[in-house]
Amino acid sequence: MSSLTLADIYRARQRIEGRAIATPLVHSISLSRIAGVLVYLKLETLQPTGSFKLRGATNALAQVAEAGGTRVVTASTGNHGRAVAHAARELGMEAAVCMSSLVPKNKVEAVAALGAHVVISGKSQDDAQREAQRLVREEGYVFVPPFDDPRVIAGQATIGLEILEALPDTASIVVPLSGGGLFSGVAFAAKNIRPETKLIGVSMERGAAMHASLAAGEPVFVDELETLADSLGGGIGLDNRHTFAMTRALIDDVVLLDEMSIARGIVHAYREERLVVEGAAAVGIAALLDGVVPVRSGPIVIVVSGSNIDIETHRRLIGAA
Repeated sequence: MSSLTLADIYRARQRIEGRAIATPLVHSISLSRIAGVLVYLKLETLQPTGSFKLRGATNALAQVAEAGGTRVVTASTGNHGRAVAHAARELGMEAAVCMSSLVPKNKVEAVAALGAHVVISGKSQDDAQREAQRLVREEGYVFVPPFDDPRVIAGQATIGLEILEALPDTASIVVPLSGGGLFSGVAFAAKNIRPETKLIGVSMERGAAMHASLAAGEPVFVDELETLADSLGGGIGLDNRHTFAMTRALIDDVVLLDEMSIARGIVHAYREERLVVEGAAAVGIAALLDGVVPVRSGPIVIVVSGSNIDIETHRRLIGAA
């Protein structure tokens, strides 16, 4: 497992201060009523790039810059690429972002608008990852992984610090689960501060690579499928070095959701919480609505990870509900 320490996370918080914000933790009246315990929402939707990914990307790029690096590359389903592009611009670095053809157009355009060089490669996150590694080998870029990297994990872990500082008696934290950078970071911080806190990972049924890997006992390949929770797509890497072991050690429950449930989560967030969220960010809300989050006690905190949904998709879902 990673050699990450709490000291690394506190240093990450110092490094990202002024570039990523400490997001609010807000009480949800509607979800508290449904769950029967206090429920709070951690609004990473309010980050400058609309996603928690800015934390990890900024921490990683700042360390690359400290080591003298000027050119970075990554592979992304959208939000990490956007975060890397934003952080690179802020730090005066050059960035290339490799994405598959499954990444929604709005996310591709958002990355390009921040000045990064966008490379579309293949039909999966694994294809995009291979292209990024080619750029490292042939053109001298420094690779910044989207999740399986201690610098990235430490940046995402600052969310866990903020949750436990604002709500020290947090009983459970519900976290979107994909490659595991967000989950393992939040879980590591929370478990080290309050070991009895339960950590629940939520993903979609369509192509949940971390869930399949946990079930197999090792990283496995899973076909990447179209889903409303597109930011949760992609594999965890067969050579995963950090997030698989950390997630396996720290996770208490895993929940999988179908597409209708994710859609209901998006609609609920808009109508009841006045939030525009993407599918990946709606899974915690959806899991609570479906009654599949094991509610032992409260308070429960749901990490609402991002707002970068295609606006036409959002309009269609709201109109159909």
